[in-house]
Parts: sequence; structure tokens; C-alpha cells
Amino acid sequence: MTVIGYGLAVIGAGIGVGLAAYGGATATARQPEMQPKIFTTFILGAAFSEALALIGFVLALMSA
Repeated sequence: MTVIGYGLAVIGAGIGVGLAAYGGATATARQPEMQPKIFTTFILGAAFSEALALIGFVLALMSA
């Protein structure tokens, strides 16, 4: 049962990182001069999304 919970957490994190990468690529294509600021925002968004996946992993292990 814990595998299902962790699988759902990873799917959510994957979607979050994918949306962040899409937004960063689109924004960089529109305004290339803002690339450093956009990249910083992308890295923060990806890190927060992955942190949620790790929290899901820990909760899945704790409930086992």
C-alpha cells in the first residue's frame, strides 16, 4: 500500500517539475535577456516540488 502512496507523490512531483521547466523554457524564449532570473526561479520551483516528493516518501515509509 505504501508503494501506491509514494507512486502518487512521485507523479505529482514529476508534473510539477515538468510544468516549471515548460514555463521556464517559454519565458526564456520570449525574453532571453531575463534567463538568469528565470533559471533561478525554475530551480527554486523544482526544488520545492522535489521536496514534496521526499516528504511523501518519508510518510510512505512511516506508515508501513
